Amino acid sequence: MRHVENPPNPWLDTHVEWIGEPPESRLEVFEEEATRTIINKNDSPDVGFDYSVNVYRGCQHACTYCFSRPTHEYLGFGAGTDFERKIVVKVNAAKLLRAEMMKPSWKGSELVFSFTSDPYLPLEAHYKLTRACLEVCLEFRNPVGIVTKSALVRRDADVLAALAREASAAVFFTIGFVDNKTARALEPHAPSPDSRFKAMEELARAGVPVGLGIAPVTPGLNDPHIPQLLKRAKECGARYAFINLLRLPGSVAPYFEQRLREELPDRADRILNRVREVRGGKLNVSEFGKRMTGEGEYWKMIEQSFRLHARRLGFNEPRHAAEFEPRKTFRRPTAQGSLFD
Repeated sequence: MRHVENPPNPWLDTHVEWIGEPPESRLEVFEEEATRTIINKNDSPDVGFDYSVNVYRGCQHACTYCFSRPTHEYLGFGAGTDFERKIVVKVNAAKLLRAEMMKPSWKGSELVFSFTSDPYLPLEAHYKLTRACLEVCLEFRNPVGIVTKSALVRRDADVLAALAREASAAVFFTIGFVDNKTARALEPHAPSPDSRFKAMEELARAGVPVGLGIAPVTPGLNDPHIPQLLKRAKECGARYAFINLLRLPGSVAPYFEQRLREELPDRADRILNRVREVRGGKLNVSEFGKRMTGEGEYWKMIEQSFRLHARRLGFNEPRHAAEFEPRKTFRRPTAQGSLFD
């Protein structure tokens, strides 16, 4: 990895209105040339996709609960503030993606942009790596899914709309709070819920299927927000929604608890007790098949509330399923075909 002495300032980009206020901490950027693969295979049954692409490591949004924080420890960094301040950029991501798609072994499965980092970090306004990868997917007509907290995704409405027409594409916004104050406590540098809903509405108008991820659900904190979040998402054009329970693997748990007690001291004990209640007395369960969901009466109540309000508002109906299911449209471009496309 090459340390960038003077990282690009995304706050001076023309898209600054979409990003929000910059973190107060010092940002360090490390550029690397990925050498192995940019397509990651997922083996967990908890995750609803098989392949993902991550062009960044670390995340400036600084969500205190992010389950990806321990991946930074593999780089010799910390899972706390290092995860938020030391960002690794895979500068050759699009080139590597194109090379992998040219291999006969790649059959055109859906690629999800997310998982270990948000694909639309503020730095994306400068590097444009996610956009470059989406353009490769459009060239190959490869289905795409995006999960993001960022309103910067609006910038790529043209590519995403073309992908939705030529292959398939869907964007899910993770929005867990109805009010900006609570969101800021646990997602200090992520765009506000209001800006995410606005971006959702704009993409829907552009012809991009959009959905809502109420993720994570933090018992005792944002489970009462579920009905209003679904209602607002429906008004913004979303047709699909899901929920995931808070995950606190490894070093995430102590970091989350520390920040929770700092930001919401009068509610911290109640929230942590609720988390243990739906996790069988623990703060986290790492077993496959149980990591994204809970147990007990309180969790059943949360699931029932989600299903009831989602059904009432018309979410997840079979008639909309085709918009969110990847189609078999993959094809490798040829030199001859490129002359006439």
